[in-house]
Amino acid sequence: MIPRDVIERAPKVLLHEHLDGGLRPRTVVELADEHGYTGLPTTDPDDLARAFQRIANRGSLEEYLEGFAHTTAVMQTPEALARVARECAEDLDADGVVYAEIRFAPELHTADGLSLDEVLEAVLDGFASVTTERQITVGVICSAMRTAARSYEIAQLAVRWRDHGVVGFDIAGAEKGYPPTQHLDAFQLALRESFHVTIHAGESFGLKSIWEALQWCGAERLGHGLRVIDDIEVDADGQPHLGRLAGYIRDRRIPLEMCPSSNVNTGAVPSIEKHPIDLLRRLRYRVTVNTDNRLMSDVSLSDELQRVVEAFDLGIDELQWLTLNAMKSAFWPFDDRLRLINEVIKPGYLSLTQPTDLP
Repeated sequence: MIPRDVIERAPKVLLHEHLDGGLRPRTVVELADEHGYTGLPTTDPDDLARAFQRIANRGSLEEYLEGFAHTTAVMQTPEALARVARECAEDLDADGVVYAEIRFAPELHTADGLSLDEVLEAVLDGFASVTTERQITVGVICSAMRTAARSYEIAQLAVRWRDHGVVGFDIAGAEKGYPPTQHLDAFQLALRESFHVTIHAGESFGLKSIWEALQWCGAERLGHGLRVIDDIEVDADGQPHLGRLAGYIRDRRIPLEMCPSSNVNTGAVPSIEKHPIDLLRRLRYRVTVNTDNRLMSDVSLSDELQRVVEAFDLGIDELQWLTLNAMKSAFWPFDDRLRLINEVIKPGYLSLTQPTDLP
């Protein structure tokens, strides 16, 4: 078993985290006071953290998403957006994350009159205030709400800011009843512009969502991708048999942005121990481990990795493999990914396995 302090010191990579799902509870309280938002269930930061976790841990994605009404409500000014982004980067850096892709839906932050460009600029400024001073790299993914009709506009926004820190386009929100193909024009725009695409698919809905995301919408990665397990049958002898879609995903090395704790919260799986991430790892899918929403699920990336390590008795080599999977799958330029792998991640893991010099 890997000691907790080793997991904390290990260089880590995060591909799936929502900006509005990872605020510090105290920040939510302070921003609500500054902007006159009175809808919080409590103004005590510790109680508020527990309230968010109760909201999230009710067994459905739709109920899980209810807490975001509070966080987005206090993220409606450039100052608030920049603060949340800055604190996000600070917290990830403190947890040993060396590269992160943070996604958010700009359309949810225009209620007080900000334009989409103003929203995005504030978030990028907040991240830059940390990344220029610390050893963490952050890329932004613009998500469109799949339940709304602004995805083409959000894809245009993402492409417009591609040289300023935006690395990809996504759709997010309630999955059932809102297939990826409803936003096909937005994905075609991104693909025509040679821009990166990841899609929430196979989180709370089945194989058809994954199939549409890949074969119609051109997803390079799958947000969650949990339901690929529905196309894998394990026989009485323990031998796995992959269906055509499951085989295609493995053969093409399509990354799975897996978020085990969040999947337990939403009822997609009953427990970490029952999560298919270990079977997919053993079958050598391009598995990555992510937090999804650090506030809502009460989890850091170190927490999430520790839970997976303990549930499936993983060692340091498996932990490094998961980290390299994520870095190889990132939307950051190839040369920079290679530099982080060779100069930061591999040396960092090597230092964890070498004995400490005696005084």
